[in-house]
Amino acid sequence: MTVISDVFVRNGDVRICEDVSRQIAWQPEIQSKDISVKATDGTITLTGFVHTYLEKSAAERAAKSVYGVQAVANDIEVKPVNQRTDPEIARDILLTFKLHASIPEDRIKVSVKDGFVTLDGILDWHFQRERAHHVAQTVTGVRGVIDLILIQPKASTQEVREKIEEAWKRTIDLDARRMAVVATDGSVSLYGRVHSLNEREQAAWQAPGVREVSNHLLVTP
Repeated sequence: MTVISDVFVRNGDVRICEDVSRQIAWQPEIQSKDISVKATDGTITLTGFVHTYLEKSAAERAAKSVYGVQAVANDIEVKPVNQRTDPEIARDILLTFKLHASIPEDRIKVSVKDGFVTLDGILDWHFQRERAHHVAQTVTGVRGVIDLILIQPKASTQEVREKIEEAWKRTIDLDARRMAVVATDGSVSLYGRVHSLNEREQAAWQAPGVREVSNHLLVTP
């Protein structure tokens, strides 16, 4: 019985590994051919080299979107083609922030060390933090982004919980009957089951005032 089970797991990992590799190759943002994929019991490990942090992030998103993936360890190393100084990178991030009306650049502090960007500040919405993170990773020379931005809740605990539950009911991919939410002062704890890692990560950020998520959702494809 154990042998049959082990064979089934190995075969499943081979399929998942192949699917992730194809999904990564399908992404137009990813130009690198030096990405390796390994699967162990549904956990994907990505290794290799890319030229931009955007490619690294795109590879991780692609892996998480594949059916059967339980977790992703992204060990891809970013090696920019053209080395740039930290001040140049910081300047370009701030200039790019100004091009996006949804990013309150005056409330975000940017620091860069050896190509690794740290974002700090307090914002009102998670989508603002998400947009700032995405914009920063598109700047040439960035090797990684450390996001320390906090969300200042402006909604009551009851409003946060109700908004999340309403969003779940409106979303086809999220079955509210399989999940429960506990909210306290902008901190949200999620319990239940979802179908993919992408659903697990997106489940709570759809409500205003969410500043912290303790995600206990289980992925059950």
